[in-house]
Amino acid sequence: MSKKTVHVTRNNDNWQVKISGNERASNVTPTQKGAIDIGRQRARDMNTELVIHGRDGKIRDKDSYGNDPCPPKDKKN
Repeated sequence: MSKKTVHVTRNNDNWQVKISGNERASNVTPTQKGAIDIGRQRARDMNTELVIHGRDGKIRDKDSYGNDPCPPKDKKN
């Protein structure tokens, strides 16, 4: 079984946190920052990846909170 991924996406006038494989969003907030904060905590709790999408739906950023055998060298978080 593959790990689930936490996605932050636009939903009409709001932002949602959605776990891959689920039909419904787990959280909906009016701001992207709020959704990112919630999504980041969910990804940490689940030891999985956070994927942040921009207004256009394209992937804007990714963060991995799992057990990565080859962690990136950047220190942004």
